[in-house]
Amino acid sequence: MPAVLIRHTVADYAKWKRAVQSFRAFRKESGEQCFHSFRSSSSPNDLTVICTWSTPAKMRKFVKSAELRKAMKEAGVVSKPAMQFFGKMEDLSVG
Repeated sequence: MPAVLIRHTVADYAKWKRAVQSFRAFRKESGEQCFHSFRSSSSPNDLTVICTWSTPAKMRKFVKSAELRKAMKEAGVVSKPAMQFFGKMEDLSVG
């Protein structure tokens, strides 16, 4: 399952979270299968996001989209996002 890991800083986590939730339909239509966010324990506006996608092509198209750039700006992302792409993710917590 393809995935992208994104690290960035936001101005206000609560505002960012509301924006992410309101952008859910577009993400799902674009092929996103799950969205997990992690907050730094020392800086709660420093975020790591991991999303999985139905296909690598849909993931890359979404990440490059103007809609995503606009949504991130409106959500209060204040740093340049660092992105890392993965071709496969395995859940090793079970059997």
